[in-house]
Amino acid sequence: MMAIYGRVVRRSAALTSLVAAVMVAICAALGGAKGLYGALVGVAIVTAFFGISVLVVGRAARVSPHVMMAAALISYVVKIIAFAIVMVLLGKSTAFNGRMLGFTALVCILAWGAAEVVTTIKLKVLYVDPDAERRA
Repeated sequence: MMAIYGRVVRRSAALTSLVAAVMVAICAALGGAKGLYGALVGVAIVTAFFGISVLVVGRAARVSPHVMMAAALISYVVKIIAFAIVMVLLGKSTAFNGRMLGFTALVCILAWGAAEVVTTIKLKVLYVDPDAERRA
């Protein structure tokens, strides 16, 4: 299970890194220095939030698939609430372009989610372990 989860995380991180680099360049071109700073803050927030999920779900996966699912759902709800709070708090800042931050964060979140879905669909994971009876 951990090997499969690791593969999904690596592919999602790779795609999101490419998308983040493109978004930083676009935001810098459109918004200047403040656009660049906003995009970098957006990438940092998304990286932190998905990094927390990877750590939580990875630890929970060592326990059991049921704990992993519960940890994933709880971390998702907490992330959404925390992300909303962070966006409201940062929305009034004049140090960077808030629209570029939000745009970059949204695109990176969608890229991560799409990469997870596509990778999971392509992996063809067994629902039943055929060797479980032999090991027991």
